[in-house]
Amino acid sequence: MSIPFVDLKSQYRRLQTSINARIGRVLEHGAYVMGPEIGELEARLSEFCGARHAIACSSGTDALLLGLMAYDIGPGDAVFTTPFTFFATAEAIALLGATPVFVDIDRRTFNIDPDRLEEAIDRVRQDGRLTVRGILPVNLFGLAPDYDRINRIAASSGLFVLEDAAQGFGGSYKGRDAGSLGDVSTTSFFPAKPLGCYGDGGAVFTSDDSLAEKIISLRIHGMGADKYDNVRIGINARMDSIQAAVLLSKLEIFPDEIRQRQRLAEQYDKALEGLVETPYIPEGYTSIWAQYSVLSDHREIIIEALAEHGIPVAVYYRTPCHLSAAFAYLGYEPGDLPVSEATANRIFSLPIHPYLESGLPERIASILRTAAAGT
Repeated sequence: MSIPFVDLKSQYRRLQTSINARIGRVLEHGAYVMGPEIGELEARLSEFCGARHAIACSSGTDALLLGLMAYDIGPGDAVFTTPFTFFATAEAIALLGATPVFVDIDRRTFNIDPDRLEEAIDRVRQDGRLTVRGILPVNLFGLAPDYDRINRIAASSGLFVLEDAAQGFGGSYKGRDAGSLGDVSTTSFFPAKPLGCYGDGGAVFTSDDSLAEKIISLRIHGMGADKYDNVRIGINARMDSIQAAVLLSKLEIFPDEIRQRQRLAEQYDKALEGLVETPYIPEGYTSIWAQYSVLSDHREIIIEALAEHGIPVAVYYRTPCHLSAAFAYLGYEPGDLPVSEATANRIFSLPIHPYLESGLPERIASILRTAAAGT
């Protein structure tokens, strides 16, 4: 029997009574978009991560757009980000007509490299064709990058920091929670995320009152005093009430699921030592383990061996953003960002969720030893 890479069915069985009751209340009151569940969810999310404002929206991509739009990002602007992430991160920059400037990653954390970031900012400034505006780091696979250095670089250069915590909500960095590490932060509630709804959903976080006010306006067509008083160009990024209801139920068990993910990651670390290159977590960081990603020169052999035993594997990401066809117009070539490209050739992710069968890490280790013996 194949093991699910993400097991939403088991999670639903655990929460069935709570989820059904909350969805039932939405069906009763009939406010299917921006109903009372939205305000309740925003208060819970704000309390959870420590940001003063949580603004629920329609997807993680729209959350990024809202964060960038709050800074009036547009043509001629440069926003620095990682090429080793889901496409939506850089796509949001390009959708506004701005230019994503890709910065290579740290070899161990897979996150944006602060040394390369400083070099990229200086290079773009000296070139003079773009206006340097902001930094959009990603908490990849659940692990935050070095926000102390990133925020210092931003402050010295007059840039904003937009934290993409789509994979990182629930993690922490030196005592601070993901969602509170940038001037503005965003997350995604796509179903496969550690905290996911039953469709698309997202949120924007900030402790800046004026930015929050602007984002709330942008979320509903740039509304002013009401939705028919439009004071700026915005988008339709409202959250459905049913998605908020699902998230409210899932938040009840989220701390326990975080502990389960930590336990599984520790088991993987122990079982796979010496067989693959296991994830590196710097001191003071806590990953939410959206993915458990490892490196191997024998990736395809391992994937095939695990598939024969019904164990799924995902590869995030085979093609870094700077080499994607959609960004060919930027002029990047193979070899420009060597760490990202080398990582893309060796990385793969194993199942990690709170409902995995007992002993799976040890079982995978055994399969890997057999596969290694045949290479």
